[in-house]
Amino acid sequence: MLQDLRRSTPHAEEHVVVGLENEAYKLVNQLIGRDQRRRVISLVGMGGIGKTTLAKKVYNHTQVVECFPDYRAWAYVSQDCRPRDVYMQIIKQICSSTKEQVEMAEKLQEHELGDFLHGHLKDNRYLIVLDDVWSPVNWSCLAKKSSNDPDCLGNVFPDGGKGSRIMLTTRYKEVASHADAFLDIDAESYLPDLKELGEKMVDKCNGLPLAIVLLGGLLSKNMSHIEWKKVHDNMSAYLAKEGQIAGVMTMLNLSYIDLPSYLKPCFLHLSLFPEDYVISIRKLLLLWISEGFVLQQDRQSMKDTAEIYLNELINRNLIQVVRTSVNARVMECRVHDFIQELAIEKAKEHNFIGTNIVVDPHLFPSSSPSLFSSKSRRQSIILTLRDFITKCFKVLRVLDLEGLGIENVPSIIGELIHLRYLGLRHTGLKMIPLSIGNLRNLQTLDINNLKRVLDVIWKITNMRYLYIEEQEEDDPLKIDTVLNLQIISSITFNQWIRNNSSKLTCLEKLKIEGRCELVEEVEFSNSIAKLHSSLKSLYLKASDESSIPSLAMSSCPHLCKLDIKGRMQKLNETFQFPRNLSQLTLEACRLECDPMPILEKLPNLLTLILRAGSYLGKEMHVSADGFPRLQILQLLRFKELVWLNILKGAMPWLMQLEFDNFITEIFGLNELLNLVEVKIPFSSLLAMILFHKIEDSFWGLTRIAGAEGGMHICRQKGLTLASSKQALEQLADFLEQCSRLNFV
Repeated sequence: MLQDLRRSTPHAEEHVVVGLENEAYKLVNQLIGRDQRRRVISLVGMGGIGKTTLAKKVYNHTQVVECFPDYRAWAYVSQDCRPRDVYMQIIKQICSSTKEQVEMAEKLQEHELGDFLHGHLKDNRYLIVLDDVWSPVNWSCLAKKSSNDPDCLGNVFPDGGKGSRIMLTTRYKEVASHADAFLDIDAESYLPDLKELGEKMVDKCNGLPLAIVLLGGLLSKNMSHIEWKKVHDNMSAYLAKEGQIAGVMTMLNLSYIDLPSYLKPCFLHLSLFPEDYVISIRKLLLLWISEGFVLQQDRQSMKDTAEIYLNELINRNLIQVVRTSVNARVMECRVHDFIQELAIEKAKEHNFIGTNIVVDPHLFPSSSPSLFSSKSRRQSIILTLRDFITKCFKVLRVLDLEGLGIENVPSIIGELIHLRYLGLRHTGLKMIPLSIGNLRNLQTLDINNLKRVLDVIWKITNMRYLYIEEQEEDDPLKIDTVLNLQIISSITFNQWIRNNSSKLTCLEKLKIEGRCELVEEVEFSNSIAKLHSSLKSLYLKASDESSIPSLAMSSCPHLCKLDIKGRMQKLNETFQFPRNLSQLTLEACRLECDPMPILEKLPNLLTLILRAGSYLGKEMHVSADGFPRLQILQLLRFKELVWLNILKGAMPWLMQLEFDNFITEIFGLNELLNLVEVKIPFSSLLAMILFHKIEDSFWGLTRIAGAEGGMHICRQKGLTLASSKQALEQLADFLEQCSRLNFV
């Protein structure tokens, strides 16, 4: 699942997509038609074809606005569909709510929010746009949340007989088939002369892959004939030069010129990184925020906004994805050599960034003397720490010393009062000076492997992102005065329990690790429950033989990601998982009873990862109604598991299955009709020969590189229901043969 963070709104000014005027006319007529029934209309087409642009224009069309003057809302859904978030988007647009009322609504359970929304819509004529719906189960879950209200009839969007409309945009015809009507947009919808222009521009790229990729990213943002013609004419002017490199640089220049103003600083910042350097996304986003490149958006964290910027640059093919998480969130990236050349060139033009001359280039591998300018606005590399602080840049915002192998940081660092980002990861430091407490504007502190953390964090009241992982000693650490904290990664159990967590009302991500045998369960559970208004991600890691305390997390409605590593006494109904949990990872829990009967009841779970030692038994069973929304299941490094039984009706939306140890029997695989991707440990020559018997028909194969190896099997797209069943039967037979031969 590639997380699409473009988060559309209906207010952006965009030109009508040329060639879709007829579709726009039809869509407007369907929305304002005389039919008084509630109707669902779907707009379907491949990614980038212009669905959202068309939907925005129709949504803001004069006749549509007049037809739905009061109850009109736009909600962005995405692949990681969270009904609660979607409902809140709609409620904020259709209800004239005070801040207090919004805060009260945010405390409601998901089904209560559905009832609340139903109550506001049932007696009114409304138009709701749900942009980017990925699967029928997402639409079904949004529209038919269970309810205790007998008047709600289990449907959030009621048919009050007043001519209400719901418009979906989607890439998938399976979603569109659930609508009352749909419009199918394809490439042939564009005018012939637009297609001809596109072909001419591709020809001008002279077959250069990078130039063609950049052209695609450029044109996807400018879909009108006028804009395409402008790009075509500029290409002609630039390409008067000869040579292939000139052609690539032509497309690079056009791509840079086309960037909106808020993306240009982020692009120029990429000039800092060495050639072919793999960039941590976490770090990159925090650097952008610290430099002031990221604009504050209403009710959206700056980190989320920064991630939207990143995805825009990726969609424009200016950043290459290197690694993604299990739910396809980008974790690492790099920049192509030519693109980095352009970033450096533009950075010099704008005096955007510079470097001092370094004494020892081996200590500072990211230095780039060619960027040096006495007028540059930012400096990235230093002579010595003391000289740097006392003589050079007391107004510095970012100081990143990651990996430099320094033994200490001088106390004079406390004079950098404008510092917003301090990176000391992998430096070999065992202590940080007390003077760091003077950095009152510091937003990010990133450090690891300290022997002890001095109790000075409480002074840095503007801190938002605190990374102090792998502490050697468990000394007291006061943090409950830092009211703006959004991320803590990590703090020990004993340190956490000594703070008043109710003050940390902005905390979204929390990682706690260390020994926890002295932690009182009720006290710890209450400390987590106090984060109910903000907590979205929780990671608990118990060291040695201590056990993870039991938790009652049902009072945390926003908690969607939970990662537990360490012994658990047992997994039963008393371990109350949050209802809206969408991703769960268990490792080293040493559970003796099959966890599936408990976990399969989580109604919104999308991703389940069970790692080594999470379960010690030999059998797993999933009941007929188990895991109603699960899309990804990973069973990793299970040495004892030999039997997986999936009853018919279980996991109806499972798309990805991965296991890297031999499982003797897997039952029910042929009932998983949405399964399109399987990763298995078999990689022997005989397994490859067996697989080639089914490869040409329904499945494709990629061997997994590395010491562990394995096979990555993907189902062909566009199969009919009958073909899908046949494909799954073939896959089940293949795995059974591998099982009988007992090879890995």
